[in-house]
Amino acid sequence: MSPSVRTIVELNIKYYRRLLKTETEQEKRKTIAKLLAEEEAKLRNLPPATEPE
Repeated sequence: MSPSVRTIVELNIKYYRRLLKTETEQEKRKTIAKLLAEEEAKLRNLPPATEPE
C-alpha cells in the first residue's frame, strides 16, 4: 500500500470521529460508527509506515 492510502484512511477516521461529535440522529450515528470501525480496521491491517530514505 502506498502512503497515500494510509493518509486517506487516517483522514476518513478523523472525519467520522468529528461527525460523531455533532450528529444526533441515531440511524446516522449508527452508519457513521460502522464506517469508522471499517476504516479503523483498514488502518490496523495496513503494513507499517516506512520513512522515506
